[in-house]
Amino acid sequence: MKNEWVQLHRNDHVIVALRPFAKGEEVYLHGGEEGAADQKLILQADVPKGHKILIKSVRQGEDILKFGYSIGRAKEDLAAGSWVHTHNMATGLKGLLEYAYEPGEELQASKPAPTGLTFQGYVRSNGEVGIRNEIWIINTVGCINKTCEILANRATSTHRGEVDGIHHFAHPFGCSQLGDDLEHTQKLLASLVNHPNAAGVLVIGLGCENNQIDAFQQAIGEFDPQRVKFMRSQDEEDELETGLELLDELVAYAKQFKREPVPVSRLKLGLKCGGSDGLSGITANPLVGAVSDRLVSEGGSAILTEVPEMFGAETILMNRAADEQVFHKIVHLINDFKQYFIRHDQDIYENPSPGNKDGGISTLEEKSLGCTQKGGHAVVSDVVPYGERVTGTGLTLLEAPGNDLVSVTALTAAGAHIVLFTTGRGTPFGGPVPTVKIATNSELASRKKNWIDFNAGRLLEDLSMDELTDALWEQIVQIASGEQQTNNERNGFKEIAIFKDGVIL
Repeated sequence: MKNEWVQLHRNDHVIVALRPFAKGEEVYLHGGEEGAADQKLILQADVPKGHKILIKSVRQGEDILKFGYSIGRAKEDLAAGSWVHTHNMATGLKGLLEYAYEPGEELQASKPAPTGLTFQGYVRSNGEVGIRNEIWIINTVGCINKTCEILANRATSTHRGEVDGIHHFAHPFGCSQLGDDLEHTQKLLASLVNHPNAAGVLVIGLGCENNQIDAFQQAIGEFDPQRVKFMRSQDEEDELETGLELLDELVAYAKQFKREPVPVSRLKLGLKCGGSDGLSGITANPLVGAVSDRLVSEGGSAILTEVPEMFGAETILMNRAADEQVFHKIVHLINDFKQYFIRHDQDIYENPSPGNKDGGISTLEEKSLGCTQKGGHAVVSDVVPYGERVTGTGLTLLEAPGNDLVSVTALTAAGAHIVLFTTGRGTPFGGPVPTVKIATNSELASRKKNWIDFNAGRLLEDLSMDELTDALWEQIVQIASGEQQTNNERNGFKEIAIFKDGVIL
């Protein structure tokens, strides 16, 4: 029956259930070859929605295919009609791997010509483009989170409607950090300071922290003193009074910027998934991949991260490297992150999460094959370290973990104007930039309307991939132009989290 299950590749051993099935139910499989009869499959167990049904018998130790690739190996002999999940399938991944540069045929594929589409953005004094005209308060150290929060709230009350928002992003770091760990915090915060969605930035320090303002200014690099102002709280008799005066100056500066037509090629999109389910790799992630390809074809930038969720699908990205130099950057990206796991005596393949498993994802390679679809089919043009900014166009890989808060913060710091966040389970979280929540299924989209901005579940109901791509693309342009807000903006959910890997004194 239509829309009861889906097979993603003709060679797959499994189909994905689009509704719950009961043990003993009959499933009719299409004959495949012209004139071939349909086949009847009797289910050997209950199968939840989004989970996998085996359609070809496999022996113990053999690969089980989904997306046309192995997603794991059978723990035992399995008959057709079996429910395939963690109880009878295990990851086939292990250890560090050797990789060879084998560029794929798609590198030679022709690219569509840009359409010349524009959106209404803010062109900054240094030539960069923002999609919001906000004031950001960045603190060098966590000790003054509450001071910054009070300043943001008071300034918002005073200047409501004059700018798009005045926001502070709390974090616990900047003090008692050493070496690379401190440098990573400085780079991440400095990249946020340089984000063009912030028309003005107030940097607030305490005065005794490791991340001193003078050192932090070096991390920021060249800056416009009209746009970026600094305050050391211990030096001020009344830091709230001084802070509000500085924010008044920044608002006055920001008000000079007006929206104007900007080529869509100036847009940077961050690509992220969180709370994935069995439909993530079928609906939302391929949809985001189609939008990513469209932006890249326009000359824009798409940024893909969550490195541990590339394990098992990394060769697909490596074979799309723009050249051998980029290929080796991808190899280092993958192996360095695996070494990070090993250094902390952790299993490299300790994934997916409990929520992922409940939604139908059984192994890391299954999760990765679905996750990497957000990058579409574009050539990988570059690899950028954690905390640094993307300066080129095309599809860039960014060093960051899979954690939702950490990776969305890293995408923002890299320069993403908007983050496309696919989810099958739902989350209210939003980063400093508009975070578009894209539901993998209509049930979530209907139940969590205050979280979800777009329903990719319609792909299995009433819309084609082309129709959904057009709809999401139009919504992105409207968000970039300030004609729409995302739910995280309306709800005030704008947070950051910093990747921690080092000693705290």
